[in-house]
Amino acid sequence: MFFLLSLNPLLILSAVLPALALLVYVYRKDRLEAEPIGLLLTLVAIGVVSTALASFAERVGIYIMDLFLEEDTLLYNGILYFGVVAFAEEGFKYLVLKRKTWRAAAFNCRFDGIVYAAFVSLGFALWENILYVTEYGFATALARAVTSVPGHCCFGVFMGFWYGLAGQAEREGDAARSSRYRVLAVVVPALLHGAYDFLATLEDARYAWLFLPFILAMFVIAFLVVRKTSAEDHYL
Repeated sequence: MFFLLSLNPLLILSAVLPALALLVYVYRKDRLEAEPIGLLLTLVAIGVVSTALASFAERVGIYIMDLFLEEDTLLYNGILYFGVVAFAEEGFKYLVLKRKTWRAAAFNCRFDGIVYAAFVSLGFALWENILYVTEYGFATALARAVTSVPGHCCFGVFMGFWYGLAGQAEREGDAARSSRYRVLAVVVPALLHGAYDFLATLEDARYAWLFLPFILAMFVIAFLVVRKTSAEDHYL
């Protein structure tokens, strides 16, 4: 991380600000009980750590794919984005999220699930954005500020929505329902993540236009989920 000290501060700021703005927004929507700052900073930090874990898993998955599939085919890209990348990134986000918060005393409201998952996801996005921007510059910072960073926030919102429901079911003594919700906390954001990456990389002009309505719909739905869950939040 010391290499950041030698880089243009404005470049780093352009990479960090989008994630910070979204972190503040989600934090302020937690209306019942503010979460411990130390826990939230830890979630951002382990979100950063999950980038390394996901990167390693992706490299292993791509290595195996290359043994059996022809690169740059529709099948290859479908498995790559929906199977390898999406489940590696969302899976490791979920693992670090659950390990840190599932038994935490502060996890006592349904909306907490969204807060925790969003902070992990935005920690992931923050570090990923710094890596991309320091390599490719301000143009990349601008593009990722309006697509990739909010995209990770949306994945976190959907993960946290189901994670919060899982926490509620667990406290109600319904282990089977809690388990189903925890599966959805991984599968739903992974499928959305896979669709995001797959559509973003389409080179066929006949279908490339699908990316914009997809991300707009995802952003609007995630915003509505945050607003509704915040308004209806209750203690577990």
